[in-house]
Amino acid sequence: MQGTGWRYAREVVIAAGIVILCVAWRLWAGGTQADAGPPAKPPLAAAKPGALPSGAKPVAIVNGTEITHDQLAAECLTRHGTAVLEAIVNRRIIELACRQAGITVSPQDVEAEIDAMSRRFNVPKDKYVELIQRERGVTARQYADDIVWPMLALRRLSAGTAEPSAEQIQQAYEKQFGPAVKARIIVARTRKEADDLRARAVASPDDFPGLARRHSVDVGSASADGWVQPIRLHSGEPQFDHAAFALQPGQISPVVQVADQFIIIKCEGHLPAAGVKLDDVRQHLAADLRDAKSRQTSGEVFRRLQDAATIENVLNDPAKSAARPGVAALVNGQPVALEQVRSVCLERHGAEVLETLVTRRLIEQALTRERQQVMQADIDAEIARAAESMGFKRPDGKADADAWLKHVTGAEKVPLRHYIEDVVWPSIALKKLVGGVPVLQDDLDKAFAATFGPRCKCRVIVLDNQRRAQEVWQLARQNPTLENIGNLAETYSADPTTKSLRGEVPPIRRWGGQPALEREAFTLKPGELSGVVQVADRFMVLFCEGYTEPAQVSFAEVRDELHADLFEKKQRIEMARYFTHLRESAAIDNLLAGTSQSPTRPNAAAGQPGKGLPGTTLSRAEADDLAKPRAGSVKQPASGVVPASLDAPVRPR
Repeated sequence: MQGTGWRYAREVVIAAGIVILCVAWRLWAGGTQADAGPPAKPPLAAAKPGALPSGAKPVAIVNGTEITHDQLAAECLTRHGTAVLEAIVNRRIIELACRQAGITVSPQDVEAEIDAMSRRFNVPKDKYVELIQRERGVTARQYADDIVWPMLALRRLSAGTAEPSAEQIQQAYEKQFGPAVKARIIVARTRKEADDLRARAVASPDDFPGLARRHSVDVGSASADGWVQPIRLHSGEPQFDHAAFALQPGQISPVVQVADQFIIIKCEGHLPAAGVKLDDVRQHLAADLRDAKSRQTSGEVFRRLQDAATIENVLNDPAKSAARPGVAALVNGQPVALEQVRSVCLERHGAEVLETLVTRRLIEQALTRERQQVMQADIDAEIARAAESMGFKRPDGKADADAWLKHVTGAEKVPLRHYIEDVVWPSIALKKLVGGVPVLQDDLDKAFAATFGPRCKCRVIVLDNQRRAQEVWQLARQNPTLENIGNLAETYSADPTTKSLRGEVPPIRRWGGQPALEREAFTLKPGELSGVVQVADRFMVLFCEGYTEPAQVSFAEVRDELHADLFEKKQRIEMARYFTHLRESAAIDNLLAGTSQSPTRPNAAAGQPGKGLPGTTLSRAEADDLAKPRAGSVKQPASGVVPASLDAPVRPR
């Protein structure tokens, strides 16, 4: 279903952010997909101390209740076993091929390769490894064992890589350092639709951003008024690049077909080539090309090895697991031990999974104290609520829970059990523990103004220090025209987006979560220049172009929907506060990490809303979250009214 990906992400972030809070839980890549139906019993029921396996070693103690090594190992295997087994099997395939070819890759070879890569990026080795860990979410050992070692082995199995030609280096140079075209695009699914959109764009070129936002099927560019990264030669499909370079500023291209998409390009300007000589970067470009070719060749070699290998997955087949206890897989007849997979899962993922188990144990204990339960009917109702809010409905208008769960487990690749345990169950539990939250008239008034009220259209220059901001402000004050402000933003802005868009930003609305910026913007008249406004560590200069008209909708028409949205936000904030208090008031001994936490607050488990919690004054982050306006109505009002949008006409104030 189109358009549900970002909404699903929002749903998961809302719930998981409440529960995990300080735990970086990553979605389990490539996990086993379960049938799309609720589990027959609530998952991960709390184990009673007396029911623990004899001699089981605890890895954590939460308010006197143990989580054992066996429980943690089993949970790590369930959550990450498939991905870990895949990595082990892939390495085993490569190892067998290297053995047959008489090839060895030593730990010293791996370290030397990491050294070489860090030197290429002019980064100390330890900083390079830290960067890899942060960007790829892997440990240093994982990086060495699962990424660098296979890369070296496959490179040697592929018998080297040919040197790039002079033509390839020239093309790489033009792609990276050559001239570029600043452009907006509209992407359509059919030729007929594209022809119609192009005709409308040619008739009204100034409406190109609005057409892109309303009709383009490419979400990334549509959300930015059609803007794309500057187009360079050899950066994509040749016909697309050549069509862009054939345009002069303000011109609109014919419809360009790329695969199954139809694209209209509007040229907004040309950027000159970077002042870099080919000879200065030739070696760097050649190394990049060799790496790219090596990856391609290595991938082809590995696919051939996989096709030739006989792999039997035992771990994910209950019948095979029963017939071969202790075996996770067979690779060309050789067993991969289940204990090896479990051990690797525990080593790599034990810390994060233990935090998930501790989180759940805390919530379970709170439910027990408050005599609350999460029943299967609650789980079904929450799934139905999520399905309806995500737009999954049957022809009769009721929520289609089955379709939603298939989407979660299929398109989004989240195992059903983890969706239930990590998103649905905690959300229900914390809602029961928190109870209702008040939505005041002041909240509704601010939400209405933020969503449907006028917005200030501004050009913004973003600077990274006050002295530079004052210098640029002086230049702007001497010639406060739209053209000059655009030139100054393009020249001086420290923010790449405002720099490339000549200071253009989405219209600023009231109660949008940036009070200092909003106060300054709404004091300006069209053509006026602001003072220097500090927002966090940045300094901004605003130039007011005008104001959009407020949407023609009455408060009564949208009150119920605004109330529902605000209730959800305020409840989410209260749930986060409740869990923070729950965590801080707990005694937690994490034996795996070697840490111990004593309660920092009296243990008031708060069965009543706010009971035992600190005052309800919101933090700045909570207030900003609550104040953020809705992106638009979840349900379209009967009148067809939509919130004020980026392309609303500007009116004098």
